[in-house]
Amino acid sequence: MSVFRRIRDITVATLNEKLEQSQDPVRLIDQFLHSTRQDIAEAEKLQQQCQVHSRQLKQQVDQAETMRFKREEQALLALKAGEEHLAKLALQEKLIYEEKIEQYQGLLSSSLESLKEIEEQLGELRMEYQTVYSKRQYYVARVETLRLQQKMNERTGSYGGGHDVPKMFNRLEDRISDWELEARSLRDLRRMGQEYLDQAGESVSTVLEKELARLKQKLNNSGKE
Repeated sequence: MSVFRRIRDITVATLNEKLEQSQDPVRLIDQFLHSTRQDIAEAEKLQQQCQVHSRQLKQQVDQAETMRFKREEQALLALKAGEEHLAKLALQEKLIYEEKIEQYQGLLSSSLESLKEIEEQLGELRMEYQTVYSKRQYYVARVETLRLQQKMNERTGSYGGGHDVPKMFNRLEDRISDWELEARSLRDLRRMGQEYLDQAGESVSTVLEKELARLKQKLNNSGKE
């Protein structure tokens, strides 16, 4: 697990703790989404910087390889012309370019690994944002549904001449509904992180299996022709 992943896990855990104590969980979710959007923007900026740096390193490698090949050809021409001294000079430069290729290829490999890592982190952030946002919309809809039900219960409770017993049960029903909503919301939020990772893994696995089956079928069809 990367340092980035551990930090995100801590952030989600902190969110869950605050949600358990908050009277306004939707507001906390909005704060979490705002923070995640900022993380995404920073990751996208870093991704662009890594891409530019990798392209620059690749250019250095390509130029050095071109010069290495050129100096070797020059060394061969010098030998054919009987100019052994010039051949040695060309070969010396060829060795210099070979060393440069090795150095820049190492830097390029490191840069590409960093680029891959930031791309993975960016993908995780975007998936996390979309999952939390979808949950947020769902909870808002549930809260609104509960609010309307409460208003309806209050309206219904006003009928019957204002007897205390119906009103008492209406208030009890509202309170129990609040408890049930809070319990389900907190449970869903705790499971949220693992659920979207599992779903993403299953989705990728299904797509891969379908693609593999398609290629096998294509191979069988080409063999029959």
